[in-house]
Amino acid sequence: MELTLKEIAVAVAGCVVGDEAAAVRDVAPIEEATEGDITFISDRRHLKLLKSTGATAVILRESDSPPANGAIKNLILVKDPLLAFVRVMDIFRPQPPVVPGIHPKAEVSPKAAIGTDASIQAFAVVEEGAVIGDRTTLYPGVYIGRGARVGDDTVLHSGVRVREGCQIGSRVIIHCNSVVGSDGFGYARAGSRYEKIPQRGIVRIEDDVEVGACVTIDRATIGSTVIGRGTKIDNLVQIAHNVKVGTDSVIVAQAGIAGSTRIGNRVQVAGQAGIAGHIEIGDDSSLGAKAGATNDIPPRSVYSGFPAIPHKEWLRASVVYGKLPELKKKLEELEKRLSKLEKPQE
Repeated sequence: MELTLKEIAVAVAGCVVGDEAAAVRDVAPIEEATEGDITFISDRRHLKLLKSTGATAVILRESDSPPANGAIKNLILVKDPLLAFVRVMDIFRPQPPVVPGIHPKAEVSPKAAIGTDASIQAFAVVEEGAVIGDRTTLYPGVYIGRGARVGDDTVLHSGVRVREGCQIGSRVIIHCNSVVGSDGFGYARAGSRYEKIPQRGIVRIEDDVEVGACVTIDRATIGSTVIGRGTKIDNLVQIAHNVKVGTDSVIVAQAGIAGSTRIGNRVQVAGQAGIAGHIEIGDDSSLGAKAGATNDIPPRSVYSGFPAIPHKEWLRASVVYGKLPELKKKLEELEKRLSKLEKPQE
């Protein structure tokens, strides 16, 4: 495919600065782009790359033009460069079409309900009583357990397991090898041994959620583990039984959330953060990378460190932490001086 800058600008509601007839054939990162590529800059700190990029054109925020460094480059000016670039990627690298129907090598129970134009691909398994929505895609190796429900226009990539009774909404994307509805980690001490507590609840994932690869979302002991509408979960995240995650939250890679915790709406949990069980993270709050939340976090706050404390306090504490060797040396010197002062005069 080849489009002119003018044609691309129309598609993204932008304005061309430079040669409207310049031809574009592909998209690329700004550091790797060559002649015929289009790229973007969304952060002013990267404007310096305009001098070195080999791209034919760059999508730029309206307020960033003309570039402060005076670089000469074909530009498309838009309100949001990232969203515009997403649109351009869809044009030049569209998602491969999915063929509707049930593959001969898929195993679909005659007692399952399959929606219109759904695609059930090779080696996918759909058990008795399961419901698959319209235009939903199950890639090879997906397992849908007995009585599970998957909504319309949802995509489950290879190796996804949706266990019995769990519910997936519409327009959900779940990436390879994630498990929805595995047993929660529940045991009761019986003398010197552990007795397994039955896990009889479900997982409910609401509409417009995206779940990364190798994520585990445990079923509730009773009731539901819930992932709220629009929430985005990165790879390698563990969400335990009876957790409730609100709407439009973001949980980043290797984060772990213990059982029965409530995560509010529009919460951001950074990479490798850990959240203890039976606590509440308030709406619009953020938890920094590697932070450990052991108590409730109030709404509209930012916490970091372990145990997690307000971010500004953590920044001050981290400065002190870096000076501990120096402070230890000074303390030892003061102790020696004090010891000499306290010796009785001979």
